[in-house]
Amino acid sequence: MQENSPLFTLEKYQIDDSVGFLLTRARSLLVKSIDEALSGCDITSTQGGIIYMLSTGKYVSAADLAREFYIDAASMKRTLDRLEAHKIIERKSNPDDRRQILLSLTPAGDALAQKMPVIYVDMLNRLFAGFSAEEIGFLKSLLRKLLVNNNT
Repeated sequence: MQENSPLFTLEKYQIDDSVGFLLTRARSLLVKSIDEALSGCDITSTQGGIIYMLSTGKYVSAADLAREFYIDAASMKRTLDRLEAHKIIERKSNPDDRRQILLSLTPAGDALAQKMPVIYVDMLNRLFAGFSAEEIGFLKSLLRKLLVNNNT
């Protein structure tokens, strides 16, 4: 096969065996599993991800989070409104740029963020039972390669 030949063709395409379909199903399974694991915390998987990402200090604005989650600004605002109403996050004006609103976790948000790794690791261990460390490493490298291809 030539290097320039397409990997996917219409003649061989079947929805239930397509990479996109399988990735979507796998993502849905992950989200559903996280939602179930977080149900006792009264938050969704998306809210849990936002809480955990804020706890890393790498993300400080709604725009940062919206880009990372591929969520539109309006959906992110609604999610943040809910977290603020439950006193999990706080919004404060940036002292250096009053136009920007900075996000931070409240003590309740910090407590939730500390639970996330335990919940995520437990869920991943259940879902990836039977996988070897090498298989998981290979899957992660393939997914990283896919993400890099999107940025080129």
